[in-house]
Amino acid sequence: MRAVWTGAITFGLVNVPVKVYSATEDHDVALHQVHDADGGRIRYKRVCEIDGKTIPYEHIAKAYDDGERTVILTPEDLESLPAERSREIDVVEFVPNDQLDPIMFDRSYYLEPDSKSLKAYALLRKTLEDEDRTAIVNFALRQKTRLGALRVRGNVLVLQTMLWHDEIRAAEFPSLETTPRITERELSLSSALMESFAGDFEPEKFSDEYQDELRKLIDAKLEQGESIDTAATFGEEQEEAKKGGGEVIDLMEALQRSVERSRGGAAKDAAEKKPAAKEKKAPAKKTETKTPAKPAAKAKKPA
Repeated sequence: MRAVWTGAITFGLVNVPVKVYSATEDHDVALHQVHDADGGRIRYKRVCEIDGKTIPYEHIAKAYDDGERTVILTPEDLESLPAERSREIDVVEFVPNDQLDPIMFDRSYYLEPDSKSLKAYALLRKTLEDEDRTAIVNFALRQKTRLGALRVRGNVLVLQTMLWHDEIRAAEFPSLETTPRITERELSLSSALMESFAGDFEPEKFSDEYQDELRKLIDAKLEQGESIDTAATFGEEQEEAKKGGGEVIDLMEALQRSVERSRGGAAKDAAEKKPAAKEKKAPAKKTETKTPAKPAAKAKKPA
């Protein structure tokens, strides 16, 4: 991995130099636009609307337009801002982990300690872990002042950029202004259904089905050409799978049928295991029928 930023975590007089690495990566298949008639690549030109010339990247600047005037901001202007020049991840406060709403999280980064700050890094990590707290930090990255959450993941410190409070939209929907009546029966069935799906989260069990199928489609086209049989490539789909969630059915009926289906599957699994259990018991019964013969033989000795 290549570091995207270097700086230092600071709180009080403590300074912990670190390197910042992207903790995630995009696994999507890279696609580009082409002309459907001949496959020619579609290119976008950076054309100035005043002189009609194509402008190279080094002569492209950012600007703000208030409707009447345009203010051009050069890279040098932006780099001159005090916040942009700062290389500090400044701890503002330490908060309980459960006070953070996941909706505020954006991008994640790993922090690697500088070779000279191993002890300070380990001490901060251990303290956060023992106190069950997250550090709320301010820092500047890529021409933006950012809010972040500094927390522990295994043996590494993770910095997660956070959205600002005014970037979170309020969930104001008329349909949520009234609360429908929920019966005990509905709640019981819903709980039973949820319990049937209960388990421990194992992220490695899940995969991006769309990207897997897209790669399969690309491989098939590379091997067989443009006119491929998608049914043969992916298999025939069930009609029920093709149908969306548009069919409206009674909630109680849906819950009841779902629970019964779940229980039916569990019963089927149990039934499949029973024959094997009976076969194991069968030899035991045969040996029991032979044991009474031994006392009979002993009874003849006194005679």
